[in-house]
Amino acid sequence: MRSGFITLIGRTNAGKSSLLNYLLDHKISMVSHKQNATRRKILGIVMHDDNQAIFIDTPGLHDSSKALNKFMIQSAIKSLGDADVVVFVASVFDSVENYEKFLNLNSPLPHIIALTKIDEVSQDKLFKKLNEYQKYSNNFQAIVPITIKKQAYKKIFLDALIPLLPEHPHYYDPEFITTTNEKDIYRDFILEAIFECVSQEIPYSSDAIISKVKQSDILEIQAKIVTDNAHHKAILIGKNGVTIKRIGIVARKIISKFSNQKVYIKLSVEVDKNWHTNENSIKKYLDIKGN
Repeated sequence: MRSGFITLIGRTNAGKSSLLNYLLDHKISMVSHKQNATRRKILGIVMHDDNQAIFIDTPGLHDSSKALNKFMIQSAIKSLGDADVVVFVASVFDSVENYEKFLNLNSPLPHIIALTKIDEVSQDKLFKKLNEYQKYSNNFQAIVPITIKKQAYKKIFLDALIPLLPEHPHYYDPEFITTTNEKDIYRDFILEAIFECVSQEIPYSSDAIISKVKQSDILEIQAKIVTDNAHHKAILIGKNGVTIKRIGIVARKIISKFSNQKVYIKLSVEVDKNWHTNENSIKKYLDIKGN
């Protein structure tokens, strides 16, 4: 029996969250086509035979001078210290320079490369990309092409990963798929809805806080959307409340699918001026404890 922690790391939009959801057969991590959507670490538990792989989804690595992005990058790098193995997630379209930057972090942990989105290229282009990684073959334990559109790749991926985990009893009940607080999952799904419904800079200057969750025949959620100025607040609400209503509809559908029950969401918007440039505010919203 092998059990251990695996950090998913890679640049923004490489497919880390989609890979985690695919491995779980259940959506617990927010997904957006926009960059830098993932902000908080999400933990997903995958059983493979009697082995337990505990994945840590992290914010994407990228170069940025913005305070919020810097904290997200630090969170991703710090997660390397919490793991037994690393999976470097790279899109088949990514330059190998991103992998070189990962190697420069000098993590002592064994790692494999998950090469995602392979269904979007020809076989020739896939083989060309695999060849580009071959000059680094002394660094990685395996490179596994994968597409979340075909279930067969899951076993191939886990077969390559599990032998790298230590021999250890299960850390969690095998029936669990996550230990992440449901409130944190709900707030990320609301943030996903904001990313889907509002364009430009608004999602990046906004976040969500769950004020109340009541469980009965229907899941009732009260949440605040926090943004950085009154202009952005007006955009999030929209004329006659049309935008916040649309955000609520999208979030309700995502959360309902996750919880497998009917959901009622009450959203409000408040201003926390320039929160995403204030260190204490960023730590509060990203749930960063200590230094």
